[in-house]
Amino acid sequence: MTWNVFVVGYDDLGKELLPNLRHVEDYHFRGLLPLDEVAHAAEYDFDQLVADARRELEDFSGVVDAIVGYWDFPTSALLPILRENLGLPGPSLEAVLKCEHKYWSRLEQSKAVPDCVPPFQAVDPFDENAVDTIEIDYPFWIKPVKAHSSYLGFLIENAEQLESVLPTIRKGIGSFGKPLNQVMKYLDLPDDIAPVSGNQCIAEGIISAGWQCTLEGFVQNGEIQVTGMIDSVRKGHRSVLLRYEYPSALPDDVQQRIIDYARRVITQIGYDNAPFNIEFYHDQENDKLWLLEINSRLSRSHAAIFQLVDGAPHFQVMVDLGIGITPRMPRGEGRYPLAAKQMLRVFEDGIVRRVPSEEEIERVRQAFPGTIFSLNVREGVRLSELFHQDSYSYELGVLFIGAENRDDLEERIEQCRDMLTFDIEPL
Repeated sequence: MTWNVFVVGYDDLGKELLPNLRHVEDYHFRGLLPLDEVAHAAEYDFDQLVADARRELEDFSGVVDAIVGYWDFPTSALLPILRENLGLPGPSLEAVLKCEHKYWSRLEQSKAVPDCVPPFQAVDPFDENAVDTIEIDYPFWIKPVKAHSSYLGFLIENAEQLESVLPTIRKGIGSFGKPLNQVMKYLDLPDDIAPVSGNQCIAEGIISAGWQCTLEGFVQNGEIQVTGMIDSVRKGHRSVLLRYEYPSALPDDVQQRIIDYARRVITQIGYDNAPFNIEFYHDQENDKLWLLEINSRLSRSHAAIFQLVDGAPHFQVMVDLGIGITPRMPRGEGRYPLAAKQMLRVFEDGIVRRVPSEEEIERVRQAFPGTIFSLNVREGVRLSELFHQDSYSYELGVLFIGAENRDDLEERIEQCRDMLTFDIEPL
């Protein structure tokens, strides 16, 4: 039997990694909706995406066995709506929004794991007196209630700084705010959530001290399982993400506490029959755990490093859950005992004058088998015009690479940097 699996925003990475699933002969992968509409557009018309997707599915002459996706919003919200219409397994839209709407998520987290949640509050950036509404202490982070990749996220140290970033937030928040508002209309929202629209922000206390990691897991029929634990390596006082490393180097007892917290909060939310990931910080000095955020999807960023270590991308979990079977994810059967996704970043604006050639990229692949390099820029682009970058750096490309140990990993990353030549003209 071959299952027809529709992949929302089927991109080059998916086309490269999905054929590496175990039992790949059991699946027939089909794209659903153009990639630009669900991943790279400046704004989304969510209702139109729903209509377009339903029309594509209705035009298909075969059986739709699964609808899956690894992109953030709006894909994460599309999936439960499309699946419900066809009677396919997956979490409810309400459970998804309890993960994706950052303020609603914090309310749910505070019920299940209150000792892991920092002080937080909703902030309306369009309120002329927004600065006066702040009740939590400075410093704090402010970010839209829905965004990703730290888009419009700012570290705020005083009232003047908050005042200075509000115009930038107001200008850009509609990219995610408008479609989130459309999604929220599909639900009868609780009284404490309905007023916090997609055009609002959450301010929350600083929790960036310590060791950041992400638990990748899944739920099936109420049973929560762990896929793996990934470390995030950050740099500087603005906490810019440099790379992901798998498996985590956290002590086993800390990892077990993280798993216990994750089970409590996922149960509270009522999330079921799908993958998820939850980001935590471990304050090593005080041996305290903080919950950063919950994502109602697996991380596309982690797929290739699971393949390098375990022998298949964790898309395996996503696809099998989408069909409704027990995930057939291998463990420890990959080429390397350790792998990373390295972000190749710069911290100043400029014009891209040169990107790595195909010959350079191929030399990297030959030197380090299994390596994947993905380019995020093209010649002539101004870095500050890239979509969905964090507020303090620009991502030129990403490198998925394996190694025997962490020293070897860092050495390989530096060799790849030398082999992949960018030329950025400063402004």
